[in-house]
Order: sequence, then C-alpha cells, then structure tokens
Amino acid sequence: MARLRTFIAIDVDRTIRDRCLALQETLARSGAELKWVEAENIHLTLLFLGEVEDKTLPALCRSVAEGCATHRPFSMSVESVGCFPNPRRPRIVWVGVGAGADEVTALHDTLEPPLLELGCYRREQRAYSPHITLGRIKGEAATDDLATALAKQAKWRGGETTVREVQVYSSELTPRGSIYTVLSRAKLSGR
Repeated sequence: MARLRTFIAIDVDRTIRDRCLALQETLARSGAELKWVEAENIHLTLLFLGEVEDKTLPALCRSVAEGCATHRPFSMSVESVGCFPNPRRPRIVWVGVGAGADEVTALHDTLEPPLLELGCYRREQRAYSPHITLGRIKGEAATDDLATALAKQAKWRGGETTVREVQVYSSELTPRGSIYTVLSRAKLSGR
C-alpha cells in the first residue's frame, strides 16, 4: 500500500518569504552550521502527519475542508525569531506569529481531533506553538554566535498576511531537499 509523507500548513506570501530569506542570510553569518529551508518551502505547519496511506487521503482532505469551513479568514503577522529547544542547545531556528497566533492555534485545535479519529495523526507531546521553521542546526559549532545573532534579531518583523486557506501537502524527500506538492486546499469561509 502506497504511503505519502503528509502535513497541513498555511502558506505565506512573497513579501514574508523574501524577508525570511533575508533573515536566513543574516543569521548564516553567525557561522553556525544550518540546513536552511528552501524559499519555496517556507510555510507555517499546522499538523505534521508523517506517512499516510493514500486510501486515507480523501477522508483527510475532506476533514480539513470541513474544519477550515468553520473558521473565518484572519490577519496574521510574522515576527520575532528564536530557536527550539533553547538558545544554549538550538536545534531549530524559527520565526514566530504575533497577531493571529490565537486564530492559528484555534485552527490547529479544530483540525487535530478528526485526524486523531481517522488514525492518521499522533498528538505531539509538547503544546502547539505557531512558527515558521527557517533552518535546522546540523552541528554543534558556533551556537554561541548563533544565540548572539538571534538576540540581535529579537524585534525582527516579517510582515502581515491574510490567511484565507489551508493546504494539505505531500513531502517527498530527495537528496536535493524536500519537494512539496499541494494535495488539497481548504478555504476559511466562517460558516
């Protein structure tokens, strides 16, 4: 049975994407070894599902569409920068959500239960925190310099966008990086 690596996300507009790329370039000067997310793959993940059987995909996409239909479009600002789990041992560099964070979390919380019921999602152990991953740390070197660079960017602003839809993506891992394909789009219509 075929399986697809799948996730649910909010896409960001070109202005925010370009500002994220500029921030990546600034942070790269810290010397830390990071695998940066490619420009076309910058997004805000709502739920990472992992490997999903293709026979489950129609029900998954329908469930996402039904959940999104209960939410209205909203304004979202992308701002601040940080890392998980902490600046002393960073693994992931991210930018956060300011305005709209509550709406993003509500969307996540609406979509999660039906996907748990479908059996195509396992709840994360940590609480959901809306963010856009910029890069993943590969080595241990220069993390002090990275922490300093992140602190200098604490007031970074990426811009605002209106969230009108959510996408279900498949992700194919290749030696050149991940290739994302949109499987479905779900409108926020606020019914």
